[in-house]
Amino acid sequence: MEAMEFDSLDVKDDHNHNYCGSGAKVRRFLSGTGPGLLVGPDLVCDSAAQTQIPLSSVLNAMAVEDYRKNHWPNLEKAIDRLLIQNPADHVSVSYAQIYGYIYKCVCQQHSELLYRDLTSKITAHLQQVSTQLQASPAENLIENFNAALTQFTASLQCIVPVFIYFNKFYIESKLNRDLKGDLMQLFAEHVAEKHLSALMHLLITAHSKPFQVQPSTMASVVKGLYSLQPGGSYAPQTPQRASRKPLHERGLTLALVLVLVLGGS
Repeated sequence: MEAMEFDSLDVKDDHNHNYCGSGAKVRRFLSGTGPGLLVGPDLVCDSAAQTQIPLSSVLNAMAVEDYRKNHWPNLEKAIDRLLIQNPADHVSVSYAQIYGYIYKCVCQQHSELLYRDLTSKITAHLQQVSTQLQASPAENLIENFNAALTQFTASLQCIVPVFIYFNKFYIESKLNRDLKGDLMQLFAEHVAEKHLSALMHLLITAHSKPFQVQPSTMASVVKGLYSLQPGGSYAPQTPQRASRKPLHERGLTLALVLVLVLGGS
């Protein structure tokens, strides 16, 4: 599989992560805003309307446009490929260039925008996964859920490391969380919680019928469900999630399944 191609960016930043586009790029951006704009050291003046636009606002708008046209589209393509990979396959992507785009997003103060786009992307993917599980026959739900969880976990092993700079300087320092925990929380919310009751019933039923489902598969599912615990590796992101009853507080059913499956395998 050919490596993903990325366009080069015309970006300069100093050791303090202060972003500056080239002068030519600023002029190209301003040239499309109208013939009556005069550029000064600190502002842009509309000579016809005699209004003043802070130069910082123009540069910020240019940086956001650059993010939308270059940074995020390339990151989105890479994330798509990593999310659908088979755990046994090697996906050829340029991790150095992905890391470079993420680094520039943080330096240009687009961390909040990047976080929103990333979580929206992962959420949309997980909603598709949940829909596919919903359509699968009941007798295959345990195996299919295990495959979905295994694939998603393997994808995070590739996604999280390239977002390490973003994770350290935004999620950990500003949100007091970590990226892997937030993404696993999305899996818990959009996949595990949607199918938890059905999985519990099927696991208990399968345990009473030896080899209906492989014991290793059953154990993998139970361990996966047990690991999706709010308050452990991640914190609730919103008051709505904070008030929602977490997986491990849904009664004694999960504990019973743990005893039956792990104790009998």
